[in-house]
Amino acid sequence: MKGVMIFGKKEKLSPRYVGPYKILKKLGKMAYELELLAELAAVHPVFHISLLKRLRSKEVASVKVLWRSQSIEGATWEVEAAMKSKYPHPFPSDSIPA
Repeated sequence: MKGVMIFGKKEKLSPRYVGPYKILKKLGKMAYELELLAELAAVHPVFHISLLKRLRSKEVASVKVLWRSQSIEGATWEVEAAMKSKYPHPFPSDSIPA
């Protein structure tokens, strides 16, 4: 395919989306200009909305946990609310001490 840039792997294993990238400006109702990396300088920075993936607006607070029996490489990301309910002592209290 002449003139087509392939990201990473070929065919079925190639990623469907690359990014996320910062939106620089909205151009009309159907196009956005993105701030792409320098390595993607050959790619035109304006994309139709059908080519963009909607970002999830829901944020989930998480904490990185270094378990006592694990090395640093064994640290995992856990949901903060679940960790607060199981292990409340490492988290500061919401109330201010008198």
